[in-house]
Amino acid sequence: MNREEIEKKIKEIIVSSLDLEDIAPEEIETETALFGEGLGLDSIDALELGMAIKKEFGITFSKDKDANKKVFYSVKTLADFIEGK
Repeated sequence: MNREEIEKKIKEIIVSSLDLEDIAPEEIETETALFGEGLGLDSIDALELGMAIKKEFGITFSKDKDANKKVFYSVKTLADFIEGK
């Protein structure tokens, strides 16, 4: 999978796993924050998203909350993490 395909798949996972009916995957900006003022996701969304990404890409995340906050900051940071695995 190339970088563009990874980012596209992450956006699709965000929309499908979190049942975001008001937004299309292509509307999610790659560098926009996923939480807070960005896309507005919350901690429960983070858990669901983490499980969906783990299932799709076969990766595991750190137990370190601060490290995971950096990984889950945006589609770009998630793609960086996935590419590094």
